[in-house]
Amino acid sequence: MSQTNDPRTPEPIDCFQCQHFYITWDEANPRGCKAFGFKTTQMPSAVVLESSGRPCLKFLPKKRTQKKKPKRGWIA
Repeated sequence: MSQTNDPRTPEPIDCFQCQHFYITWDEANPRGCKAFGFKTTQMPSAVVLESSGRPCLKFLPKKRTQKKKPKRGWIA
């Protein structure tokens, strides 16, 4: 039986879409979370779920800016 249809199973959190996620210069721990202040080899949301048993509650979607439309007309 698959757990994907279970309403109690939360969707995995995509750290790449979170404002708090960052890539570190540390080769041993390349991923970090600014909200919780740690670096890890795993995705930070997986570490939070593993250690607390709950999904990450500090997830904030990244702010997306609209791309500027190219100016039309002649370039001299």
